[in-house]
Amino acid sequence: MEQIRKHFEANFDLTASDWEVFSSKLTLQQFPKKHIILNIGKVENYLSFIETGIVRFYIPNEESDMTFSFAFPNHFVSAYDSFLSQTPSVYAVETLSETKLWRLTYDGLQTIYQDTQIGNLIGRKASEELFLKKTKRELSLLNHTAEERYLNLFSERPELIRHIPLKYIASYIGITPQALSRIRRRIS
Repeated sequence: MEQIRKHFEANFDLTASDWEVFSSKLTLQQFPKKHIILNIGKVENYLSFIETGIVRFYIPNEESDMTFSFAFPNHFVSAYDSFLSQTPSVYAVETLSETKLWRLTYDGLQTIYQDTQIGNLIGRKASEELFLKKTKRELSLLNHTAEERYLNLFSERPELIRHIPLKYIASYIGITPQALSRIRRRIS
């Protein structure tokens, strides 16, 4: 729990009483590699902070999954649209490695918003970060070639290249694994 506290203290003016309320709502859960955290059709009940591990967001497909996001340690993870609206998710969320999550329920978050001075600021910053990440990815898919997307990914998020199977990276940048292999051969 110290990792999440340090993260908040580094980014927000966190008081002891705010931390007491926040930490009282957190539960730790550990998941093995390749574990489905949330399946399509289920409502997301948690906003989670990744202590360790990597999480993938995807739409399952018979031929190949369509990966559209990853999350890493020291970041929040959630099927956020489902969480906010409390409606079934249209995509799945799974761990790509052994993963430790500090989890906060929807009701717990509402209590934090109501009972702390900093809760709304934390919520706003998390929402803004998710929005900016989503917008950047959408614009990249519209404005860049597959090779440019791969090179940008390699320079901006090198942890992806080191820890995530190439088939998921290919899906994330919107190409087949075979096309990614050709790009990798061409640029090496």
